[in-house]
Amino acid sequence: MEKLLNKIYNDNEFINIIYDLLENETVRKMQNFRQHYKTSCFDHCLIASYYCYIYCKKFNLDYISCSRAAMLHDLFLYDWRKKNGRKGLHAFTHPKTAYENASKLFDLNEKETDIILKHMWPVTPAFPKYRESFILTFVDKYCAIHESYSEIFNRFCQKKVFRYAYVFLCLIILHV
Repeated sequence: MEKLLNKIYNDNEFINIIYDLLENETVRKMQNFRQHYKTSCFDHCLIASYYCYIYCKKFNLDYISCSRAAMLHDLFLYDWRKKNGRKGLHAFTHPKTAYENASKLFDLNEKETDIILKHMWPVTPAFPKYRESFILTFVDKYCAIHESYSEIFNRFCQKKVFRYAYVFLCLIILHV
């Protein structure tokens, strides 16, 4: 992840697009909350934002709005693993919370609003209006899987029964 973060911070065009967001005190508070295992909410959003920038630029889409919205898409500022009086499940409610927080800090255009509010489709029924909204939807899922994969795989391998099953399966395959 360090290599990717270095690449991101060395991409001057991308950093210039989201610079005001990166410098915002409230946005920086996302560093205090874990998103997926060891990844902070801030890093998750930064990486998702960078991928959105790359894909939207490649397909001649609005990479500026998509990059900016992606940096703000999880601006909910709480530990989603703890209920703490929140109503509803995090997966269904956090897009609205992120939008409300982001709209208090920044002037969001219509596309940025749609991207943030609908990034959890198809978990939430709100269907994205823009292609850029779909880009973040898929990038967000990819990042979540990537951030979780090694931890889940390591936990899987720690279980003796799975290690033995793996060895047994390998022996069967090699025998054939």
